[in-house]
Amino acid sequence: MNTDQPNTLGPNYFDDVYRANTDPWAFASSPYERQKYTDTLAALTRPHYERAFEIGSSIGVLTAQLALRCGHLLSVDVSEAALAQARQRCASLPQVELRKLQVPDEFPEGQFDLILLSEVGYYWSPADLARAADLLLGAMAPGAQLLLVHWTPVVPDYPQTGDEVHEFFLQKAREEGVIKHLHGHRADKYRLDLFEAPAL
Repeated sequence: MNTDQPNTLGPNYFDDVYRANTDPWAFASSPYERQKYTDTLAALTRPHYERAFEIGSSIGVLTAQLALRCGHLLSVDVSEAALAQARQRCASLPQVELRKLQVPDEFPEGQFDLILLSEVGYYWSPADLARAADLLLGAMAPGAQLLLVHWTPVVPDYPQTGDEVHEFFLQKAREEGVIKHLHGHRADKYRLDLFEAPAL
């Protein structure tokens, strides 16, 4: 793992990014992002999830698409600037709840049928990734699904790579048996993996 940047990237990092550019990763316009969103939604094996949790809403582009398959979708981000855009984008979607939250230091109560961790895990230090993983697994209802989607090229600012995040969860699935790996897919510059909690 990258030891030059061992600390989790905090809200100030993202506030600076969004101050410089309202859509810094071109979520709303990039063909790459459109294809990744299509792939993300296609990876889900169920047409509907009653209670879902998305970590990292950013400006809400994927949130608005995912919401159409959710009874209730809690989507969180550490940046108020990003959330302001997400609130506008999701204003006509009453099932969406947007909240400023910094996982793993803050975490919602209750359990979820779907948890989406997309383009966030590599911002965490290894220690925070381990803390977050325990919280995520504990928040999965019986039979719930956890979908990971991450950019795989190395980014010098980031504490970890997308591959390291996914391998961490795959190792948990192999060692602990608390989640089962349903399927995975690797594209040119991102990968996704879907996990499922044991049913009662």
